[in-house]
Amino acid sequence: MTRIALLGSTGSIGRQTLDVIRAHPGQFEVVAMSARTSAESLRNQADEFGVKRLALMDKTAADKAGLPGGMEAVVELATLPEVDLVVVAVAGVIGLVPTLAAIREGKRIALASKEVLVSAGELVMPLVRERGVMLTPIDSEHSAVFQCVQGVRPDQIAKVILTASGGPFRGWTREQLQNVTREQALNHPTWKMGGKITVDSATLMNKALEMIEARWLFNVPMESVEVVVHPQSIVHSFVELTDGSVLAQLGWPDMRLPIQYALSYPERPASGLKPWRPHLTPNLTFEPPNEEVLPSLRLARQVMKQGGTAPCAFNAANEEAVAQFLNGKCGFLAMAEVVERVVNRHAALPVTLEGLLDVDKWARAEVRRILDIPQA
Repeated sequence: MTRIALLGSTGSIGRQTLDVIRAHPGQFEVVAMSARTSAESLRNQADEFGVKRLALMDKTAADKAGLPGGMEAVVELATLPEVDLVVVAVAGVIGLVPTLAAIREGKRIALASKEVLVSAGELVMPLVRERGVMLTPIDSEHSAVFQCVQGVRPDQIAKVILTASGGPFRGWTREQLQNVTREQALNHPTWKMGGKITVDSATLMNKALEMIEARWLFNVPMESVEVVVHPQSIVHSFVELTDGSVLAQLGWPDMRLPIQYALSYPERPASGLKPWRPHLTPNLTFEPPNEEVLPSLRLARQVMKQGGTAPCAFNAANEEAVAQFLNGKCGFLAMAEVVERVVNRHAALPVTLEGLLDVDKWARAEVRRILDIPQA
């Protein structure tokens, strides 16, 4: 029985994680769970799974609901002695502090929050190695790469090739993208995901963040990470090896499969999900991303070349820009433009936890300043 602390239980990945746990009674037990503000949904989940240890990240919402609240409360859940595995499914960089705390306590990590490695891969991965912790990725692309490199040494990896669906605006010109609405951006053609990641998919920012995440997860140089657009979302990623072999992992676009693999690794219990068959999708296509229309991938390479706290500023600026787009305060194309302005204004510093948290706050405030939005 694997005992789980599920951080972000009410979000898209959190709910699908609970689907996986329901499908495997006796294999997993949820002993702690947290959400950001959704007290009622959190309590409903806790009632179903018999969970007593709960917390809300938002202190105001927690006080109103009579629950433990704030970062300290979430860290406490992630470091409980009875927890074997911490599923980090919170949206954004707020997952960083509990992830680091759990690693220090020797907990196994199943990581869905790519922003943790984007902002702080330079801190997280050395600590993972130092503590001898198993960190398994939940992102479908990184799960695919993780599966492909089992038994492969890092020096045998020539390229990591991440696949992108292209989102709802594949093939659109910048002129066509000028007036994209919130509803259009949230209408993803193949995946059902949360709002932030769906918008990131539409701008290719999701793939930019995943490039940085892959660099840290698989210990490869940034120039060895590439992106290819694959609209059918059947091939979840490729790995090219030094002898010229190319490995891939294929399957229907269903997040429950990579979630199950992250939870049960190295075992492969039956999932109950429909298996993919080649004849069902005979026309798989691939094309290069159009970086002239959507500059996210270029910006990812830029901040990784800068190093230090630059990726943190990049991530925080994007989180804030997406939030303001969803609030109707930022245009679709303006998101990348604002992020680039913030990145260009940031003087990268050496990476420390305190420094990262300061840069995160600065970048968010800078986005609001550029968009002429009152500071929070």
